[in-house]
Amino acid sequence: MQYDASSGAASRGRLIFLMGPSGSGKDSLIDAARERLLAQGVEIARRVITRSAEAKGEAALGVSIERFEVMREARAFALDWQANGLRYGIPAQLDTWLAAGRSVVVNGSRAYLPIARQRYPDLVAVGLVVSPQVLRQRLLARGRESTEQIEQRLARNFRLQAYDPSVHVVDNSGPLADAVEALITLLRAEGVIAGTQGKRPTCIMPD
Repeated sequence: MQYDASSGAASRGRLIFLMGPSGSGKDSLIDAARERLLAQGVEIARRVITRSAEAKGEAALGVSIERFEVMREARAFALDWQANGLRYGIPAQLDTWLAAGRSVVVNGSRAYLPIARQRYPDLVAVGLVVSPQVLRQRLLARGRESTEQIEQRLARNFRLQAYDPSVHVVDNSGPLADAVEALITLLRAEGVIAGTQGKRPTCIMPD
């Protein structure tokens, strides 16, 4: 289904395009906010990815590259992209939800944002950030990388967190509950869920 965002129909939902570098906690934020979002009529898209291990953190559907291509050719995806050697697809159900007036959260990719905006001009772009100190602690505790690899990742993530002014920033350096509240406040301000509309919340970045 081709979503026509140009119609301007008030009943249409909006795409909430969540981005963030590795370790920023996108999956954790989505899981923590899931119940409140669903209660407000906001759906959460389940990604299709080409590595089954990726499905563990977000209940995604892991498929082979061959299966992914078959699905893509059959137009099973509303959005799809490549990142870090993997293929990601958002099921076409996204457009059905939007057309029915239900907003949808998508675990997206910063590199794909310009294309997503072309298809969904009214999307809400949300960038998740984490202070280098907190991210370093999280990566060290995870124990999957050497100190050198962690420092390289931190440098890369610092560049990825330099979002343009059109992206709403949510800080996930502190308790996860705080990030959930920031996301809910943002969506209220954007008129996605019930509450105050039209006022963009101010994000206070960590020192």
